[in-house]
Amino acid sequence: MRTAFIFCGGGTSRVPLEVPDDALVVAADVGLAEANRLGVHVDLVVGDLDSVREADLEAFERAGGQVRRYPEDKDSTDLDLAITASIGVGVGRVVVVGGSGGRLDHLLGNALLLASPRYTEVELDAVFGASLLHVVRGRRELFGAPGELISLFAVGGSAGGVRTEGLRWPLDDAVLDEGSSLGVSNRFLGERAEVEVGRGVVIAVRPGEEA
Repeated sequence: MRTAFIFCGGGTSRVPLEVPDDALVVAADVGLAEANRLGVHVDLVVGDLDSVREADLEAFERAGGQVRRYPEDKDSTDLDLAITASIGVGVGRVVVVGGSGGRLDHLLGNALLLASPRYTEVELDAVFGASLLHVVRGRRELFGAPGELISLFAVGGSAGGVRTEGLRWPLDDAVLDEGSSLGVSNRFLGERAEVEVGRGVVIAVRPGEEA
C-alpha cells in the first residue's frame, strides 16, 4: 500500500517521521518550507500558493518539481486539494504533517476534514505538532507506549459498535455520540491497542507531550 505524506504550514512536527522511498510527498502551499526543514524531497506542490516563499517555489520548479496552482478564490482548502491529488494517483494511506499551529479554525477544519466521507477509500493519519490523529473506519491497530493518552471522538454523527482492546478502560459494543466525552483520556495498557467501529467514524487523538 503506497503512502502519501502531505506537508502543511502552521506548526512544526515534533514526532519522528519515517518517509519510505516510494512515498508520494505533497506540499500544501507553504508546507514546502516544512518539508525542506525536515529534509524531505517533495514531488508535488498544491494550492493557491499565497503563503509559500517565492524563492522556495522557484528552487523547487528549477529542480523539476511539479506545481498545481489554484486561484485564491476557491471552495477547497490547500489541504483538501492535496488529499484529493494524492488519492488521484492511487495511494492507500495519507499522512498529514503540520497544520496545527496559529489558528484554531485551521486546526479544527483540518482534523474534521480527515474524517470526511469523501476519503473512505484511504487510511488517514495526521501529525499535529507532538500529537497524532488516526481516523478509524472499521478496525485500526495502533502502537504506542504503555500509559500513553488516547481519546476517541465520533465525527459526523454517532458511532456504534465501538470496541477497544489494549486500553485501560475498554469499550465493548459501545455507542459514541457526537460531542460525547465517553472516550476522552483513555490510556494504552501496553504498546498495542485496537479500535474497531461497526458504524460511523471515530478519530483517535494521541496528544503526546503537549497533554
